[in-house]
Amino acid sequence: MKRNSRLSLALHALGHMASAPERMQTSAEIAAHAGTNAVVVRRVFGKLRNAGLLLSEKGHAGGWRLARLPEEITLADVYTGLEEQLIAPSRDSDAPDCSVEHTLHTKLAHIMSDMEDMLLKRLSTTTLADLRQPMREASLDAVSSAP
Repeated sequence: MKRNSRLSLALHALGHMASAPERMQTSAEIAAHAGTNAVVVRRVFGKLRNAGLLLSEKGHAGGWRLARLPEEITLADVYTGLEEQLIAPSRDSDAPDCSVEHTLHTKLAHIMSDMEDMLLKRLSTTTLADLRQPMREASLDAVSSAP
């Protein structure tokens, strides 16, 4: 997965948010941690808010937090909330002139659609809560290896 994709940013940030789901985090905090711009965070998180995964509050004590418990949010929820496809069939509006190209295009579109379905099925088996344990272990490793 590309490091700069919206899905990568969302999963990274939500994985951290799952450790303290009640805590409000600002776009600037999230952006600094994820190595991106706060505007990018707001754009991505706006889609997740519209999908019912995040809540936002304006003002001095405002920011973003999970709308549901980490155990209730699957990676598939995040993926579909962003309204993008990793394995997207071609969206060419022009029908191919060549019958071989047309057949190939049709077959590949079906294969890619099946792959997208399998991806969603696999993503639905992991929740944000499942991401917390590896992060806790990494934190403990960092503490135990400190001088």
